[in-house]
Amino acid sequence: MPNIPRNLSGSELVKLLAKYGYVVTRQTGSHLRLTTTRSGSEQHLTVPNHSPLKLGTLNNILNDIARHLNIDKQLLIKELFIGK
Repeated sequence: MPNIPRNLSGSELVKLLAKYGYVVTRQTGSHLRLTTTRSGSEQHLTVPNHSPLKLGTLNNILNDIARHLNIDKQLLIKELFIGK
């Protein structure tokens, strides 16, 4: 079972999420707004551009993405972070 990285920055996460069609649509202060239309519906995420991201914050973001893409969270973690 893959683990969530504990030293990931917001900007690194944004780069990794590009493979799922997420693009930065705006920035307010240190928070980035990402949008994707993958899976047939639009989803918006707010990612703090902090380094590192707090583990709870990253966990919540990954839960939202997995739910939107209708995939298992552990599979998402493996696809995003293994071989990074």
